[in-house]
Amino acid sequence: MHLPKKGLRALGIAESCAGRTRSILSGVVMRKDLRVDGFCSGTVTVGGTDATDSILTMVQNLDRKDLNVILLSGCVIAWFNIIDPGRIAAETGLPVICVTYEESDGLLDDIRAHFPGDDARLEAYRKLGDRKPVLLHTGQTLYLRSYGMDAADAARFCDDFTLDGKIPEPLRVARLCARQLFGRAETG
Repeated sequence: MHLPKKGLRALGIAESCAGRTRSILSGVVMRKDLRVDGFCSGTVTVGGTDATDSILTMVQNLDRKDLNVILLSGCVIAWFNIIDPGRIAAETGLPVICVTYEESDGLLDDIRAHFPGDDARLEAYRKLGDRKPVLLHTGQTLYLRSYGMDAADAARFCDDFTLDGKIPEPLRVARLCARQLFGRAETG
């Protein structure tokens, strides 16, 4: 992948605030020059295990051959619905970058407390691996996990897509869309 290319396209996927049983995912296709170039949406089960399948369906339904990277706003969404970014990278052939915004000691204790005996969920979380802190040109720090792309390229990619603050633009816009979709689902 040629990172300086203006036409690089990222699919940023973010979650709405979770409802009681379902949570809304929104995807935004954005070019490196920050032009929005497409949208998609999906749903996941709160506390479920369907996040990876939902994201794969979103990518498949987009039916785009010009995507270069998938950006995920977190690997654990909708109340411990754990995404398998390695599987997404393998099945789509696209690198996946999971972005989080706060330093933390991890979620193992929380998973054990809320899902006692759920060894598969614990293993899925462990399989995610460690996050790498990345200092952006904005002076803010992101925490990244990358799959199918080395850590240095993932850091540069996120830095290039961040205008200000610490949220890369495809994820910021996807989060705004997800919140709007969730609000309509709750009132509709």
